[in-house]
Amino acid sequence: MKKALITGITGQDGSYLAELLLSQGYEVHGIIRRASTFNTRRIDHIYRDPNNGEDVKLFLHYGDITSSGSLLDVIYDVRPDEIYNLAAQSHVRVSFDMPEYTGDVTALGTTRILEAIRKSGIQARFYQASSSEMFGSASPPQNENTPLQPQSPYAAAKVYSYWITRNYREGYGIYASNGILFNHESPRRGETFVTRKITRAVASIMNGTQRYLYLGNLDAKRDWGYAPDYVAAMWKMLQLDEPDDFVIGTGESHSVREFLDEAFGYVNLDWNDYVRINPRYFRPTEVDYLMADASKARQVIGWEPRIYFKDLVRIMVDADLELAGLDSPGDGRKLLEKHHGKWHRWESQVVSMEK
Repeated sequence: MKKALITGITGQDGSYLAELLLSQGYEVHGIIRRASTFNTRRIDHIYRDPNNGEDVKLFLHYGDITSSGSLLDVIYDVRPDEIYNLAAQSHVRVSFDMPEYTGDVTALGTTRILEAIRKSGIQARFYQASSSEMFGSASPPQNENTPLQPQSPYAAAKVYSYWITRNYREGYGIYASNGILFNHESPRRGETFVTRKITRAVASIMNGTQRYLYLGNLDAKRDWGYAPDYVAAMWKMLQLDEPDDFVIGTGESHSVREFLDEAFGYVNLDWNDYVRINPRYFRPTEVDYLMADASKARQVIGWEPRIYFKDLVRIMVDADLELAGLDSPGDGRKLLEKHHGKWHRWESQVVSMEK
């Protein structure tokens, strides 16, 4: 049985990746930070209590991406076949307010894991979660050969992680791959990210608990995909004989304004009646236009997205309406039944997980 270790397992991507690996027969280990409150709600539905005599294949370990010692201890103890580094301070706007912390976690955290792999001598395959934000002001479409022009502390930290991953691959022969993922969303997306902020606002406006939605730049264009599709690409990368770097995205780009059109229009509302612009949400330097050229991933690992922009918006709005106890149009549910054969596992769990 293969073993996988996931940093950031309690996040959107980590939870979907854990589900995928468990379905593939892996023993899955995740690193979580000690906290005074529970922060495991995205994976509670797949956790099994060993004290109840259940078959346990998901194990959680206390550790921190800022602590070399704790990472080395976990890697020594688990001796994983695959390591997925999904931990980061991942909010771009916050990185301007906390640049030093962002660098420590998002950049140096990657070095700490790679050093732990090197020092332990294990033959683990390593996946680094790189980001389309690294392309910054580079002209679209962006692929693996596009120059990196970061426009935020977060993006600069991800550029460091990208290059240190390649450095350890080339210098020490470590199997280390970068997945340069464009924006990917789901009902598990953090509530401060613009897509989830919009879909939650739709539900709150519908049930009368919110009057206005405050946003920043509505003209920024992004390549938005569906998170479960993207974690499948992560896994596919580490199944190759040789490590490599891949851009992952849908090849479509849409503005925040278009996201508003789709989300509010889905429930027959005009977003102009509810959206207000707040300058505090603008970034000091903006990334205007990101769009993926994922042709290499299609050719080499056989990856294709199943969910595109319009479908993604409907999935997210449906989930947040149900979370708010409201009836939904149901198109998102039907789309997932079409693409996945059944209502995806998190969909049936979302209300109990989030309430």
